[in-house]
Amino acid sequence: NSFVTRTNTCGELRSAHVGQKVTLYGWVQYQRQGLFLVLRDFQGLTQIIIPQDEAHSHVKELLSSAPVESVVRVTGIVSPRPPGQENPKMPTGDIEVKAETAEILNSCKKLPFEIKDFIKKSEALRMQYRYLDLRSFQLQSNLRLRSRMVMRMREYLCNLHGFVDVETPTLFKRTPGGAKEFLVPSREAGKFYSLPQSPQQFKQLLMVGGLDRYFQVARCYRDEGSRPDRQPEFTQVDIEMSFVDQAGIQRLIEGLLQYSWPEERGSIMTPFPSMTYEEALAEYGTDKPDTRFGMKIVDISDVLRRSDIQFVQNALSYPHGSVRAICIPQGVRYLTNKDLESLKQSAKSQFNQEIVEIIRRPDGSLKSVLTKFLGEKQQSELIQALNMQGDDVVLLAAGEHKHVCSALGTLRLLSANLLEAAGLALRDPTAFHFLWVVDFPLFLPKAENPTELESAHHPFTAPHPSDASLLYSDPTKVRSQHYDLVLNGNEVGGGSIRIHSAEQQRFVLEKVLKEDSEVLSHLIEALEFGAPPHGGIALGLDRLISLIVDAPSIRDVIAFPKSFRGRDLMGNAPDYVTPEELEPYHIQVSWPLEEKEAKKN
Repeated sequence: NSFVTRTNTCGELRSAHVGQKVTLYGWVQYQRQGLFLVLRDFQGLTQIIIPQDEAHSHVKELLSSAPVESVVRVTGIVSPRPPGQENPKMPTGDIEVKAETAEILNSCKKLPFEIKDFIKKSEALRMQYRYLDLRSFQLQSNLRLRSRMVMRMREYLCNLHGFVDVETPTLFKRTPGGAKEFLVPSREAGKFYSLPQSPQQFKQLLMVGGLDRYFQVARCYRDEGSRPDRQPEFTQVDIEMSFVDQAGIQRLIEGLLQYSWPEERGSIMTPFPSMTYEEALAEYGTDKPDTRFGMKIVDISDVLRRSDIQFVQNALSYPHGSVRAICIPQGVRYLTNKDLESLKQSAKSQFNQEIVEIIRRPDGSLKSVLTKFLGEKQQSELIQALNMQGDDVVLLAAGEHKHVCSALGTLRLLSANLLEAAGLALRDPTAFHFLWVVDFPLFLPKAENPTELESAHHPFTAPHPSDASLLYSDPTKVRSQHYDLVLNGNEVGGGSIRIHSAEQQRFVLEKVLKEDSEVLSHLIEALEFGAPPHGGIALGLDRLISLIVDAPSIRDVIAFPKSFRGRDLMGNAPDYVTPEELEPYHIQVSWPLEEKEAKKN
């Protein structure tokens, strides 16, 4: 209550304050028949008793007529609630304030929606009136938890470990590879700035500059449309260190998260488990596994290698052919035929992958189109390999190893959603399973042209020391010193040890990625002036906080987010500008025909 004219907040009065005269400021949450109202501020709720005597008739009239969400000041005496009228669900439920004087500071007009967490509101309406939505308990709680965590992170990095907080430019130039960047026109004809998708180059240049340890809560930009876990502008906890290896960065981040972790979410155990990219793909079908539940992908190629099943033999005849399966516990009990069909359809539509189901009946026998091709011994081996129990359902796929794993990985998550929707508790919503994924490939074939390579992480990532020579002979086989941090099946951080040799950096850009290294000449030249070995990481702050508070979208942990299509519905941005405003930037808008017609009308 420092610097303000209130004596207390609406969430702090208790029985110990009985008899005190207090002044409260807040919003009218609720008013009942001119008898009492509930006043709300950022910290909580207090019940205000409206005086009924003649001497305070003006106070009664004022408070009885104040619309919901009006801002009022109330001065009165803290009193105990009458016996039997206490509210144990409210922290202030043992007391009430008997109003003596009051003032309406600002009356509220008719609301577009009720400001209560349990009232359903369309997201578009919430975004349009974001300043009202921010009054809800949930958003207030999310933003305050975010603020506390960032403060603790600053303490840990700057005060305990000597990091320097440096702001890097947001007007820069295009970076090769990676996500699409927003362009900002300049007054030089044909020249544009780019908004950086991360401070990657600047933090490396700070290491060349000898800063040793850098950190920043950085604003980043990507022009690639919104998804539930993406925004065109987002925030990273950005970190870079000199003279460090992968293990050093991992220990730093584990310590950082342990130090800043909210007490009310329990404690997290360190060190976090680690898994290679190949293991993650083989067992979970993804490079961001959700390890809160089992249902791992099992390789059953050897069990079925001697079978007469044609599609199995076809798959195994290819160099990377594989037969794999997942076992859905109690699938018969919890999944309908419609559910199983939808799983098969998902595999077909997303991966063009056929799925065969196998059911283990309660008597131990198997039910499947495949059983007639399998002898008793093979059926027994299959049951053992998949640890099948009665009423379990197995989904089997055959084909190229990575393709089959990806399809089954998707089905694993879809199955988990279906089981939980049917009432089977599979994933503990209060559990936080962190995991390091390491040993990623340094390069991957481009989706649009598999004969060309692109960086799996970014072009500044260093090759694994054991694979350094392969960079020049067979770059597709090179592992990288790239590491991702995964939480409950979501990537919440990614980093790498960087290339600090100008020669190696030039080779990767020009010879492997076929990029024009001239765009990065400033960075390559900097590496020639005694660049130290260095590495770093960036944590996605929005995503991390949304997982901690169990928000359905990162938009629920950002004060003023963009909509699903990247628009600001409250301020109506982006917006048109006049030709006169564009003139200094040497830009003319070429309108699509239908928009020309719309503007005419």
